[in-house]
Amino acid sequence: MKRIVLIGGYGAVGRETAALLSLWYPGAVVVAGRNPRALPGTSAVRLDLDDAADLERALDGADAVVMCVDHDNARVARACFVRGVHYVDVSADHERLTGVERLHGLAVEHGASALLSVGLAPGITNLLARQVGGSDVRIGVLLGSGEAHGPAALAWTLDGLAGLGPSWRMRFPAPYGTRKVYGFPFSDQYTLPRTSGAARVATGMCLDSRPMTAVLAAARLPGVARLLAAKPVRRVLLASLSRVHLGGDGFAVTAASEGRSASFGGRLQSRTTGVVAALAVRELASLPPGVRHLDEAVEPAAFLAEVARWDETGAAHYDQADVT
Repeated sequence: MKRIVLIGGYGAVGRETAALLSLWYPGAVVVAGRNPRALPGTSAVRLDLDDAADLERALDGADAVVMCVDHDNARVARACFVRGVHYVDVSADHERLTGVERLHGLAVEHGASALLSVGLAPGITNLLARQVGGSDVRIGVLLGSGEAHGPAALAWTLDGLAGLGPSWRMRFPAPYGTRKVYGFPFSDQYTLPRTSGAARVATGMCLDSRPMTAVLAAARLPGVARLLAAKPVRRVLLASLSRVHLGGDGFAVTAASEGRSASFGGRLQSRTTGVVAALAVRELASLPPGVRHLDEAVEPAAFLAEVARWDETGAAHYDQADVT
């Protein structure tokens, strides 16, 4: 590929994606944002997604686009597809992904390939679920509450707390052990019944810090949920969460179904998401035109092993023997 445009490439995930893609495709990576500045190994272009002319210029000559922000994703994908530009979306928002899914016919018509559910959850969760198979799949996502996240990620998490569901217990790889997770509206539980054939998929979340997980669980209480929805409270919470980090930076994901389980773990969720996104770009050239979720496009075991291999933290781990 001669030109890969990263939209929102200055965030935690975008920076990691850019670093790996610039290694594989020297001189091809262009980081696009409202305040353009080149990252190591990249060039930069100004892009205000609300400005149609800016988007036109950013897509000029592009072979692929990586969408690292949640902002009119379907509109950006449409602009890519009509130009025959490949597209990767790291969004975790189900409605945004559904909007891009609806453009499958347009992508096929113009010879463009697209990958969705690219990241940790969705992404690695989808691949683990495909490995364990079965009709009733439960997924647990343990996140490090000490890792620094951007304002968009924090806002998305706060929005999701309003939809917390019932709890259940999941066994995570060492050092976490068995933990209680709370149903969280990750998009994988909506897409996997269609892409994997599972009759039921439920995804729950917890944090590495048990006290922080207890705070998370309190969001299910009606009074707390109403309080979190109040704009002044929301602003204060977002400001506090961006400064205070109680916990570590590790993560772990487990999928289980009918006596089988598979897991993946490591450090720095943003780093791992960036690796998944970069590897997804490498897959585009070998895919037929159309829009697909990651688990529909790659062989799970081989892809997960590749993620662990390229994770520079040295802590990502995936073992095919985890499938039991």
